[in-house]
Amino acid sequence: MRSPRCPNPTPAARSAIGAHSPLNPGCGVVDRLDVSEALENPSAESRPAWSGVVRSYADEIEPISNRLRENGALGLVLVDTSALAPIERDYGVEAFQGARKELCSLVFEACHSELACDDLIVTDELDTDQVVIFMFRPRGHDAFYREQLGAIADSLRAKLEQAGNRVVYPYQREAPVMPVGQALIFHNHAVREERQVRQVLQAARRDAELNARIEARNREKQLTDVVLSENVTILYEPIENITTREVIGFEALVRGPWDTDFHSPVALFQLAEETGLVFELDCLCRRAALRGAKGLEPGKLLFLNCLPTAIHDPAFRGDVLRRTLEELRLRPDDVVFEISERESINNFAIFREARDYYAELGFRIALDDTGVAYGSLEAIMELSPDFIKVDLSLIRSIDTDPPRQELLRALHAVALKLNAQIIAEGIETSEELATIQSLGIPLGQGYLFGRPAPLRRGI
Repeated sequence: MRSPRCPNPTPAARSAIGAHSPLNPGCGVVDRLDVSEALENPSAESRPAWSGVVRSYADEIEPISNRLRENGALGLVLVDTSALAPIERDYGVEAFQGARKELCSLVFEACHSELACDDLIVTDELDTDQVVIFMFRPRGHDAFYREQLGAIADSLRAKLEQAGNRVVYPYQREAPVMPVGQALIFHNHAVREERQVRQVLQAARRDAELNARIEARNREKQLTDVVLSENVTILYEPIENITTREVIGFEALVRGPWDTDFHSPVALFQLAEETGLVFELDCLCRRAALRGAKGLEPGKLLFLNCLPTAIHDPAFRGDVLRRTLEELRLRPDDVVFEISERESINNFAIFREARDYYAELGFRIALDDTGVAYGSLEAIMELSPDFIKVDLSLIRSIDTDPPRQELLRALHAVALKLNAQIIAEGIETSEELATIQSLGIPLGQGYLFGRPAPLRRGI
């Protein structure tokens, strides 16, 4: 849609716009452009690009107040940026400012076709973290306030869902949740404009919070439906003997419903964390993985991801578990329980309890996602797993990285002393494979050997 033309400003408006106009140098919305050219050429082709300068709400309160008084109304769309606070805490002010600038760029991309020449994109950090688009339209433009304002908010919300991960890269992997709200206010001659602007900001903030709660409730309902209907897919990724290239087993990997935002296991379990359904989801994934492995080829291992709290699942204990395995033509020594390093480090006592209980039943244990930090070595020594799965962050490009080779060599030496076997995860190139093989690593996993697939089609 074409951006609305700017009305010819009155003398008061010219004064209000002045140095604060988005058409002037240093403005947070557009680069310098001749005013007459902007008024005559409002099309997308001629609209100037955003300068990249982030303006502060405190610096713009006077022109915003003046525009409210002149137009008789004001609309705004707000993005709650509280989710960016961890970047500042963990990586510093410069990293935070870069993320915020990228967010402002994303906001402009999503909304630029609807912005008039004197609209503003500003930040407010005095009381709350937020990015705000102030849009100035005459009170009589009812179609804008009734329809377009909401459409702009929806467009921005969709853009953040689609490309929000670019805002936090490389500091975070997943896109943060940044709620969007909208509000409008009609000018009240009895109240100071500055107070009215604060009121409409607060209204937009409340709208963003309400939208976030509604979205969280909808996502919780979606996950509850997934758990109740057991609507997950299990794929099986082969694990091979690196020397003989024989498949020694398969890791069961969960996927959420294909047409949802939580198809990936990371998103699925993150949502479960948010909604308190981790235990239920973990139980569901184990059941589905075992069912999918019915009749596993004799001599092959099933690597089954689970939480240490699996020991509290009545369906995963004693005689009940034995009967389940018998029905699926599996034995305890066919199954390896994978528990991530992070989960084990959080509570060694619970992990040891689970390890000892299942070891007595004939199951084996793998420590997953093992890295090279002190916590990784502590976990290996404390828990004495049967398998140590080395995270792909250590394996990636190991053929060109001698320090990583030495770290893996050291981990292998520790594993040999503990009578454990190393599994190198994420092998994708023949060069990585050759290097890992030269270090004596016995087992490997990754796309070079085969992608995850339904088990029956993979055997």
